[in-house]
Parts: sequence; C-alpha cells; structure tokens
Amino acid sequence: MQNIIQLTHIHKSYTLGQLKQPVLHDISLTITAGEFVAIVGPSGNGKSTLLNLLTGIDRPCRGEVVVNGSALHRLREEQLSIWRGTNVGIVFQFFQLLPSLNLLQNILLPMDFVGKLPKRERLERARYLLNLVGLDEQAKQLPGQVSGGQQQRAAIARALANDPALIVADEPTGNLDSATADSVFELFSALQRQGKTLVMVTHNEDLAQSASRRIAIHDGRIHDDQYLSKQQSTA
Repeated sequence: MQNIIQLTHIHKSYTLGQLKQPVLHDISLTITAGEFVAIVGPSGNGKSTLLNLLTGIDRPCRGEVVVNGSALHRLREEQLSIWRGTNVGIVFQFFQLLPSLNLLQNILLPMDFVGKLPKRERLERARYLLNLVGLDEQAKQLPGQVSGGQQQRAAIARALANDPALIVADEPTGNLDSATADSVFELFSALQRQGKTLVMVTHNEDLAQSASRRIAIHDGRIHDDQYLSKQQSTA
C-alpha cells in the first residue's frame, strides 16, 4: 500500500513568554492510503497539534512532514494554502459552517475557492455530497436551522468537496449525543470503505476501537500504536 503520511522525527514546541513549551517529541509515523486512524490520549498531550502538522496549518520545529507526496515543511504559506484545498478535507468539532450560507452554498464554497472542477460540475457534486450524507432535503437550510448532527454531516460533505485523498477530523463527535455520534462515525467508516484515508482525534474510546488503527499519545510521544482490523496484525 502507498504511504499517504510520513512523519519523521517530528519535534514541536511553542514559546510562551520566556519559556519554550515542548508539545511533540520525536514523533515518527507512517499511515498508508485507506486507513482509518483514531488518535487518542489526554487533553494537552499534542493530538490536535499533530493534526495541524498533517494539514499544514502548523510547522514542525524539527523533522519532516510528507503528506500525499508533498513535503509540507518545505512549502511556503501560499503553496500550503493551495495544497490544503486540493489534498485534505478538515472536519472541526464546532462545524465552522458559514451561518449566512445555506448548506448547499457551504459545500460549493471550497470548490469555488480551489477551482479544481469546472463551474458547471460543482453544483452537481455539491448535491451529490449532500445526498451522500443524507441531507439532500435540507440543501436550502441555513446551518442554524438544522440540528448539530446535521451540521456535522454537512461539514463532512464540505470536507469532501474537492475529493481530497485525506480527511482529518478533530473531535468530530464531541458536541453530539451518542446516537448521532455513532451515525457520524458510521459515515466515516463508509468513507474508508470507499478508499478514503481518515485520521481522527477523539476522546471517545468506544469509537476509537471501531477504527482500523488506534494510536495513543501521552506527553507528546506515541505511547501505543495498534492495528484493530482483523486483516492486520498488531503493530
């Protein structure tokens, strides 16, 4: 299988006043295309920082970040913005849909920004994605007019707008009730079956155990890395 993510000896620290606060310590990690990886661990241990490195939102202090064939640590900010729009879809805990746009328009927006698809094909794809996540009848609704679970489904559809190879999600079920969280997670599993690669940070251990791989981070280091799929062995 092709490696879609390759992290090599990653170190990340933040400067707080006069102090340097280490967050990630010598992280090396390979993820192959088509995996569904759940990253777990206590708050403040570097999970979200790791996602930010994978999406090019942040940069390592040392080490190499290669995602879908691009060395992110070497790209300029404008290059990263273009790369991100084409290669990665991001699902946030708080949805971050634009409140003044309806669900259909929210999904069209990243397509218009990147320009990967011809204009005549964008509306058709946006409608297809809304249907995929079960929201075709809510296309003209504003985010504030639908439930939290429906907003998260719309956010997933938006993340898929430009058909990225990688989907990353930071606590995507953190604000949802258990039944709605299960349905969102099942949608992620369906995307994996379609060949997408997913990396998700979660505090929900039950959901993490349903992914194909579980990585535990403690004190900025990989504490445990376990394959959960029956087709694979423990790492």
